[in-house]
Amino acid sequence: MESPTNGTGRSKSPAIRSNSIMIPDNYTSYSLDDFCVPAHYYNDLENVIIPRGLIMDRVQRLAEDICHDITSPLVALCVLKGGYQFFTDLLDCIKNRNATTEHSFQMQVDFIRLKSYVDDQSSGKVQVIGGDSLSNLKGKNVLIVEDIIDTGSTMTKLLELLKDYQPAQVKVASLLVKRTERSVGYKPDYTGFEIPDVFVVGYALDYNEYFRDLNHICIINENGKKHYANV
Repeated sequence: MESPTNGTGRSKSPAIRSNSIMIPDNYTSYSLDDFCVPAHYYNDLENVIIPRGLIMDRVQRLAEDICHDITSPLVALCVLKGGYQFFTDLLDCIKNRNATTEHSFQMQVDFIRLKSYVDDQSSGKVQVIGGDSLSNLKGKNVLIVEDIIDTGSTMTKLLELLKDYQPAQVKVASLLVKRTERSVGYKPDYTGFEIPDVFVVGYALDYNEYFRDLNHICIINENGKKHYANV
């Protein structure tokens, strides 16, 4: 007997779900020459670790997993600035799926900005910028959309902050989770890729506000760090 599908040949209830795509420490990344990379960044990058096409495929799958789990109205909360590209692409996938299935849910969007990086090191302190509208989250289901979980300290502090606003439920989707000895052990509900302990840029991830205009996720080299340090 065939499994029920959503009209695309995919099962409505995937029996197997990957927690993330793990990129190992000894992973051989792609040469910059194999992709379109802006000339102004070429000498500042080591290689391409995740091409945009692979990112988009993974975002589509995360959207399907979220749509499978969510059955009631949702507030999607974007963590700016680095999360905006992932947030945009993820919500586009969710909206498209909602438009073509019998089981859909309403979505609202909200935004918060956090500051936790100085150059390529996590400062250990979180500065919350904005958040005046967080009182609107009371009693609602919330999906936080983040670009990267590094130590996990920033996200755990944000989750503690949100408790004060009494949401009904909070889940977290992060495009990247970094494997690092500095981790506090936090894992998001939805993860795109687990990556080695390297500093990555592109796809809206920045280094001192640069590299957001890079389509692929790349590893910054020492020249790039020096070039854009405290610019």
